[in-house]
This record gives sequence, C-alpha cells and structure tokens, in this order.
Amino acid sequence: MSGANGKQAPLDRAGEAQSLLNAIQDLIIPFIRTADEDASTKHTGHGLAIPGGGPRTALAEQHKPQKLNSLLDLKVPEDGGGKEGLVELVEKVLKYSVNTWDQGFMDKLYGSTDAVGLVSELLLAALNTNAHVYNVSPVLTLIERHVTSYLSNLFFSHSSSPLPHAGGISQPGGSASNATATTIARNTLHPTTKTEGLGNRKFTLFTSAHGHYSLEKAAQIQGLGSRNVISVPVDDAGKMIPAELDQLIKASKSRGETPFFVNATAGTTVLGSFDPFTDIAAVCKAHNLWLHIDGSWGGSVIFNRQYAKSRLAGAEFADSITISPHKMLGVPMTCSFLLGRDLRQFKDSMTLSAGYLFHSDDADEDGDGASKQKDQTEHNANGAQKQEDEATAYFDLADLTPQCGRRADSLKFFLALSYHGSSHFSSFVQSGFDAANHLLSLLKASPHFVVISPEPLPCFQVCFYFAREGKLAETQKEVSKVTETISKRLVQRGFMVDYAPGDRGKFLRAVVHGETRVGSVEGLVKAVEGVAEELEY
Repeated sequence: MSGANGKQAPLDRAGEAQSLLNAIQDLIIPFIRTADEDASTKHTGHGLAIPGGGPRTALAEQHKPQKLNSLLDLKVPEDGGGKEGLVELVEKVLKYSVNTWDQGFMDKLYGSTDAVGLVSELLLAALNTNAHVYNVSPVLTLIERHVTSYLSNLFFSHSSSPLPHAGGISQPGGSASNATATTIARNTLHPTTKTEGLGNRKFTLFTSAHGHYSLEKAAQIQGLGSRNVISVPVDDAGKMIPAELDQLIKASKSRGETPFFVNATAGTTVLGSFDPFTDIAAVCKAHNLWLHIDGSWGGSVIFNRQYAKSRLAGAEFADSITISPHKMLGVPMTCSFLLGRDLRQFKDSMTLSAGYLFHSDDADEDGDGASKQKDQTEHNANGAQKQEDEATAYFDLADLTPQCGRRADSLKFFLALSYHGSSHFSSFVQSGFDAANHLLSLLKASPHFVVISPEPLPCFQVCFYFAREGKLAETQKEVSKVTETISKRLVQRGFMVDYAPGDRGKFLRAVVHGETRVGSVEGLVKAVEGVAEELEY
C-alpha cells in the first residue's frame, strides 16, 4: 500500500497487537476469574451453575462432537473477519473449552498454569523464533543450556560440584523425550546403527507393565517393532520387579536378541508408582544396558528433598531421565526435558552434517581456521583441571535433537523459577501430596469407596471404586458402567476425573496438584456420592 508520496505507509503492527491483546485480555481474565469464584462453592459438591446451551459450570459445558461442531460453526472465510470476527471466535473457544484453572479439573496429570505461565507464553509468541541455532536464538539457547544443566545436576550430582558433562535438551513432551532417549541409547551402545541401520539384529527394550505407551510408540516409529518392547511384571504396589527384569533380559539374550534399553518409571500414569531404581540400575550394569527413567509425571518431586529421598533413590545411576514440569509444577504445556549424565553421548548419537544450518564447523570470528571447539584442558592455580568439551560447549541445540523446528519451552520453566524461586516448587510438591492424602483419608473414612492406590501414596493421584456400603456391582461390566456414568455426570457438577481399567472393572482416578484446595477434594467426595445416589445396582 502506497502513501501520497509514493512510499509505503508506515507500519503499525504494535498498534494492532495492542488493540487485539486488549480485546482478548478482556475475555481471558474473566475466564480465569470465573474459575476463582467457582472455587468458593466447590466444598458443597457442586460448582456454580452458569447459563449455557447445556448443563454448564465454570469447568465446562460439554457436548458430543456433532453438536459442538454445529455450535462452533467453523469456517474459513474468503475475506477475514478482522478484530470483530476474532473476538467472536475466541469467545466460542473459551465458552466450550475445559477450564483447567477450575478446582474441579482433576482429570489428567496436569492442572492450570499461573500468571507467569501466561506471560512466558506471550513472550515466546512475541519472539517467535526457532531455538535450533544460536544465531537466531542467542538468549533462549543460553537459557536452555542453563536450565538443563541445573536440572541434570539435581538428579545426577552427589555434591555441590556440578558434573562436567551433564546436561540436556528440551523436547515437545515426555513421549518425545522418551523416544529420543531410545535413539541415543541405541546409537551409543551400538554406534553402527546410526549409519548402517539395524542390520539383522533384533533389538529389545524393557519397561514396566505399568509403563507409559510412549515406549511402544517409539519402537514402532523407529522400526524396532512394538512387540520387541518386553513388559516387566510389577509387584502389588505397581513397581517393576528387578529379578523379573533380570530373567527377561537373560531370556532375550538366549533367543539371540540384542537387549539394549530399560525404561524405569518415576510416577506411573495410573497408580503413580516409582520403580526401585537402585536395584534396576544394578541389573542394567550387569548386562551393559542403558537405564532411562521416565519421570514425566513424578520426576518433579526432585524439588522436594523429603519426597526425592524416598521416591527417587537410585535415580542418579540412570543414563538419561525425562522430566516434564508442565505436569506436576504448573508450567504451561508443553515443557519437557531429556537429561543425561553425559551430553557428549547426545552429541555423538544425534549430530548430522547440515552446513546450511549448523556452522560450528566454520572458522571462528578471528579466522584461525579451527574446525571445531576441541576439548581444552587447563590447570588453575591449585593444579585442578577444568574441562570444556565440544558437547557441553555446543550452542546449535537442534543438532542434538530429532527436531529442527524447536520452540524454546525452557524459557517457561526458567521464568517460573525466576519468579517463584526453587523453594516454591518444594512447597508446591508438598501441597500436592497434602491434598492427595486428604482425599485418600476422606475416601477411606466413607463406607462407599474401595481405594486401590498403594499406600503411602506415591504421587498425586488417588484411584478408587464406588462401592455402595462397601459392595461393588456384581460383574466387571457393571462395575465399569457405574464408574463411567459417575465420571460423565460429575462434569455437570463441576468436577472432572478420569478412569482406567482394573481387575474388578474400571475405576475412578482423581489427580490433584499443588493448588488443589481442601474444600475441593471434600466437594469431590460429596459430588461422587451425590451422583452415585442416582444409580441403581
């Protein structure tokens, strides 16, 4: 568009952004405030009723897909709707979405974020850069390196001195972190697979019977085959049995297979169990297998010394660990990290030549012709050696990951740490356990529930059956039907919990977090009892 003088009109993107942000802020803040106001009624067992196209509370107004599709009336216009159209669309998005800020959201392994989380997402959108090479994301690169070094040393270091090669990378979720770990492990233990492929070898992986499905998904994607993920039996508390792992590895070897990877879990998806890492590490060492810990859910207890000592003992022996602060710590989705005790293995396993993107092989600014940042060793005044190797000094982070396009999710966690301080997260973890244990005590005190979670509670979820006067429905099918119906009808009261299959039929799973209030868990129990009164069995 040209002005009167033939030149282009001046840009005013800042003005447009300000206008849209002000308009959308006027929708988002009431969305959050509604959840805050609803919290005052949760102890009654029923959230505030809100007018809508169906039974509606601050948590959700739910519809079947076909009905919701007609309500949204989604279309792509030839001519844009501008600000007015955008505001109208955002209103619909907020109206028909689940409000995870609401205290009644106890359905998944995450809850709402907080104010600094919103700020961090806005900042990332404003920067809109790719954290793949240092040149275009210098600050975000250094932040990721700092955060992953900090986290890895929380897990792997036994002293105040940081491990020289420990570090990590951000990943788009725990599943991606686990999948990347399998690739690094295979390429480290069997280097020829990086360039030559699997050959005629049949690689096998081992995971808890209660482990996350992401390992099977990784094996499927990488050509290892999901059937070659061998399930290890668990004990009554849902923990992997090391002796069974040892026998399964031996059996795999006897069949001519190539075992290489063990996936232990810190906080299983359903029961929240933590595997016995010290004993599992001993098995892995005996067989020269890579030990990975999927701490997507429970790894964040590392921030609370009491729970870290009891839940994560032996985690320091792992080769790699996944941790996802977007679950237990309230950081915005997604924020996940793959940590390793030796980042050089990440570099050797993942790096590929891409001269159009990665320029670490180029001559430095002084033109001295150095092809790479080689290991340098220097003696300080006391004669101690300081090492800076190529991997830990590497700044084009995408060369260490499967992804080229990389959102700088580490910024979200770093801003949260900077805003709250690490002590906040210790208290946050403690608050989550307090809420879960309060819910557990309420369920056990009632004659209408059968609790199946192991005790003491390993994590923030509580699993239970509704059992009127202590009696379950007669068949598994009927038990499952009761559970499914309760879960569905709870939404109309402003609560949302999930369910999972069990030996006696499907059972309810309530997941709390660090901001779950006492009144909210008390209200949940009342709500379940109230909904169940309407059922006949």
